[in-house]
Amino acid sequence: MGYGQHQSFYLRINWLRKALKHLQEGKVFNKVEAPEQLGLGKNMVQSLRYWVEATEVVRIEKATLHISDFGQLLNRYDRFIELRDTASIIHLHLTDNKEPSTTWYWYFNHCIRKVATKEELLTDLISWIAQNDVKKPSESSLKRDIDCLVRLYCDKERPEDPEEVIQSPLNILGLVAEENKNVIKRSPRYSDIGTGALLYSLLRYKAVHGISVLSVDEIEKKESLWGKVYNLQRNEIIKALEELTVHPYHKIRFDRTNRLDTIHLPDVSAMRFLEDEYKRNGRKTYVDSNSIFTS
Repeated sequence: MGYGQHQSFYLRINWLRKALKHLQEGKVFNKVEAPEQLGLGKNMVQSLRYWVEATEVVRIEKATLHISDFGQLLNRYDRFIELRDTASIIHLHLTDNKEPSTTWYWYFNHCIRKVATKEELLTDLISWIAQNDVKKPSESSLKRDIDCLVRLYCDKERPEDPEEVIQSPLNILGLVAEENKNVIKRSPRYSDIGTGALLYSLLRYKAVHGISVLSVDEIEKKESLWGKVYNLQRNEIIKALEELTVHPYHKIRFDRTNRLDTIHLPDVSAMRFLEDEYKRNGRKTYVDSNSIFTS
């Protein structure tokens, strides 16, 4: 599992766009000239190398970074992360796998505290790691992870230079708050996440687990699904599912007969759905408009 690889820098709103441009031009992150090419410090470049992997903007083949299918869609339709659904999907990618952002996975899927100090979170994380990982990371790495996680969702800093954008793309989601030295896991409305991101997450889960039917209980309680990664409460889950039954292209079937509360997912890939969703929302392409997906 992975800890402390972000060099203590949280993801900035323009970093993924910088990385995609860098990779499109055939450049790599481990060259001496990369900091100058990206306009970032050396440690920030190492941090960006981590974030592009953690957010699944790239795929790695033989230690080489390639723009992923998601990275291509992001670059084509929302490279400035203007849509709430895009931010929600980036959050999903950080939290629904143990690697490489293990602390994020733990906090949203396994941490039962809704309100806690950073010290309490650290104690809980150390305990969870002791039960789930053969390697024991340094306490300082875990402290950096917790600090970075909180800043990623809460930081409201504004730089003196208006041209220097340091805002995180994920604080718009309001999933985490920090008040009086307490870290608070907030329960959003489903509209704060976006129905596009929510259905994308179900289609992604379907592909990983080979299932096409889920129950409301599973969506609420299973890791990698809405009740965990987005901390959605059951009433908000049901509202979102009801809205998705009337989706114009890829609707779900929500069977509430005899209190079964089962959801039948549409026959479409997560990436194909996401591209259709961007088009449905009137997103104009930054590059050629031909679809890169066939199903």
